[in-house]
Amino acid sequence: MKKIFTVVIALTIVFVLVASAFAVPPGKTVEFEKGGKVVFSGDVHKAAKCADCHSNPALFKMKKGGDMITMKDMEAGKFCGACHNGTKAFAIKDNCAKCHKK
Repeated sequence: MKKIFTVVIALTIVFVLVASAFAVPPGKTVEFEKGGKVVFSGDVHKAAKCADCHSNPALFKMKKGGDMITMKDMEAGKFCGACHNGTKAFAIKDNCAKCHKK
């Protein structure tokens, strides 16, 4: 039993380290090109924790490009729209240039 517990703890630590290696920390950005260039900034989102968007219920998969994100879905409160609703953060609608870059 002690051996199983040790293995579970070790796997959990490995998972956390691997997941944090792909996080977008302050000073870094991730660019998405599908449907126009969108820049996700670690500086702007530094108050959020990874689990805020990638846990249960997960707003996003843990892989870049793993979700088919549409503006219609976001305006319906899915993906970025879960926070960018005009209450928690700026509303998606009519704020295109805040995320979409040329």
